[in-house]
Amino acid sequence: MGCRRRALNSELLRLVAEDGRVVVDERRRLPGRGAWLHRDPECLSRAERRRAFSRALRVSGVLDAGGVRDHLERLAPGSTDAGTPRSGSERRKQVDPS
Repeated sequence: MGCRRRALNSELLRLVAEDGRVVVDERRRLPGRGAWLHRDPECLSRAERRRAFSRALRVSGVLDAGGVRDHLERLAPGSTDAGTPRSGSERRKQVDPS
């Protein structure tokens, strides 16, 4: 949304509008129209400058993206997944069957 480059869904954050603010949909299950953003603070800055959130999420008015900025700051720099598993199989602990 910010830089308008294409990428795999696993490399992007899904964002939704909720109560006048932009929320990161980590599980990708929140209702409503979603928009996709790279996990890069520069991409977020570009989206804010272009006022892309309101257009992409089809919401009137200005949306607060502070929660997205906080989420990106928690991510490790240079990491695409930041240690969070992408699928349910990666989330489960492995159990020795013996």
